[in-house]
Amino acid sequence: MIAVVGAGLMGAATAWQLARRGHGVTLIEAYDIGHRHGSSHGSSRIFRRAYADPFYVRLTGLAHEQWRELEDDSSTPLLRTTGGLDMGEERDPHALAALLGAAGVPHELLGAAEAAERWPYIRITGPVLYHPDAGVIDADETVAACVRRALEHGADAVIGTRVTGVEVRGDAKVLLRTDDGREILADTAVIAAGAWLPELELPVPLTPLTVTQQQVFHYRQRDPSVAWPTLIWDGYLHLYGLPSGGDGGPYPSLKVAEHDRGTPATPDTRSGRADPGSRARVSGFVRDRLPGLDPAPHAEATCLYTTTPDEDFVLDRHGPLVIVSPCSGHGAKFAPRIGAMAADLATGRAEPHPRFRLDRAG
Repeated sequence: MIAVVGAGLMGAATAWQLARRGHGVTLIEAYDIGHRHGSSHGSSRIFRRAYADPFYVRLTGLAHEQWRELEDDSSTPLLRTTGGLDMGEERDPHALAALLGAAGVPHELLGAAEAAERWPYIRITGPVLYHPDAGVIDADETVAACVRRALEHGADAVIGTRVTGVEVRGDAKVLLRTDDGREILADTAVIAAGAWLPELELPVPLTPLTVTQQQVFHYRQRDPSVAWPTLIWDGYLHLYGLPSGGDGGPYPSLKVAEHDRGTPATPDTRSGRADPGSRARVSGFVRDRLPGLDPAPHAEATCLYTTTPDEDFVLDRHGPLVIVSPCSGHGAKFAPRIGAMAADLATGRAEPHPRFRLDRAG
């Protein structure tokens, strides 16, 4: 039996991938499915192909294929294509275009005047990269679909139970102890605990992980009929934007947030209140650069980032333990692919990728 600890995006996707392959799976979650305490809730996460790194460009392509597999298996639409823009003084659209071209990813490189004509509700002052495959992932629906299909494929679930101890036994099995006194014995355990991962006392050395509370803000569209693309803007601020979905309420809205400048926190010490400094900076950007939006946010929320020093993921196996932390604020788009990679590690079908090893810093 393979135990999966954590039913956020990565744990849920791993349980789905394992169960659909016919493996015995027990999924363990400390809260309810779809809870809002961690990093996997909400209706809007960016999917994009534009990375300044060919490794991630390739990985997004594999992820895109598996998003469609998950949609087919669950009969649930999860990834909505909107197209995406990359811009800003510190963003290099020409270099991004070269990388996408080398990978065969459709894209356009536009000058400021041409881009401003196409997207008049955005104040564009320099070159931009547009790639039509970008879009929006519904994280809530993805978690629900993965868990539902994992159970329908034969998995078991233990919900509302927290794993408090992980012990590797001499017989190469894993004993999981829970807060309600249970002991669960597994052949392999996939630890996908998100922001709780640094708090677990695991018998393996972890890559340094920093947990921060981030905040997002939702701005109402002045013209509800406009179909906004996703946005990446790097300059004096590092921001992203995407259609809000249900998180923005009943009015068409854009979710805009800083990628960095989070507040150090733990799942227990986070305030749950949006930082007023971030609100002021993001709203100032909206006022200056996104005239198609009302610059006063009408909704806001917080979530947790778990970040490695190099912003690569953690996806490694040590004995009967598979450690999964595809994080650093850009992991959601890869969820079904990460689930497949974690399932391969758990079943011995693949070796860890060198970039995702726990000991890569050494």
